[in-house]
Amino acid sequence: MSFDPNAAALEGSGIYGLPSALEDSKVVLIPVPFEATTSYGGGTANGPSAIFEASKQVDLYDHSTGRPYEAGIFMLDESKEIVELNSRAKELASPIIERGGLIDDEPELVKALGVVNSCGKRLNEIVYQKTKELIAQEKIVGIIGGDHSTPFGAIQAHAERYPGLGILHLDAHCDLRKAYEGFVWSHASIMYNVMTHIPNVAKLVQFAIRDFSESEIDFAREMGKDRIAIHFDEELSAKKFEGQTWQKITEDIVEGLPANVYLSFDIDGLDPTLCPNTGTPVPGGCSFQEVVYILKTVVKSGRKIVGFDLNEVAPSPNGDEWDANVGARLLYKMIGYTLL
Repeated sequence: MSFDPNAAALEGSGIYGLPSALEDSKVVLIPVPFEATTSYGGGTANGPSAIFEASKQVDLYDHSTGRPYEAGIFMLDESKEIVELNSRAKELASPIIERGGLIDDEPELVKALGVVNSCGKRLNEIVYQKTKELIAQEKIVGIIGGDHSTPFGAIQAHAERYPGLGILHLDAHCDLRKAYEGFVWSHASIMYNVMTHIPNVAKLVQFAIRDFSESEIDFAREMGKDRIAIHFDEELSAKKFEGQTWQKITEDIVEGLPANVYLSFDIDGLDPTLCPNTGTPVPGGCSFQEVVYILKTVVKSGRKIVGFDLNEVAPSPNGDEWDANVGARLLYKMIGYTLL
């Protein structure tokens, strides 16, 4: 049976209703259902499967990027080992999170913390090896989390392939905390870990940031603006209020990036009406189309998007698919502009 991109998704089809096979797909998505260190709301471990299901309602022809599906898009099955790591680490992490990481006088919890950190390290190894393997096959690799700790291994693999890599980071949070609540591989520490452990990452450019600690700002200042550039949501909004166009604003954001760009997108960088069930929603943020325009600006500038991740999509406990719907559509835009 020939594939009809205008028809409804068939039962048993792949992501976006596609019949793509791994070997024939240019874009390969790695689901990483891990959320052990989530410190507020949960549910992001269900993000990959929720996005998979919601993707089948996305129309495949895109006004700006054409027919991304023609390149082939394939989503791997969830790793049983990652599922088991998440289950084990999440159970052990829960009482540590309840105490805000203040556990020095509780030997059992100190021991549990060590196990959680080991689980995070193992997760990084799995994601790194799979990403490296796929990059060697000339695939474009995307990570679907899970919480924002999940793409560390993927960023490491991309930075090895593309020395001098730049990261464009959409998020409500800086994620520059050192071992937040004692968790070395915390979701709140992903960019701290990237900037201190992956030397081939030359520049981190963050935007929509609006919730952060003073220590994170101090860390960014110590690294210097040539390594970390933060575009605060309040400042971006002020520029819009004062008459600057989004075109000029996005050009200024993208100007700080090197030639090869990795996208690391936390869904909570969007206005929380678009992701009400994400773990740590914060008022403010970008509209869907504002983020899409930044992707367009990256491509228009001549820079190359080499890989990406999308994290912190959490489906509603009552079955509402809104968050996953938004996530699936943002993911398709990320894929489309990466292929361009």
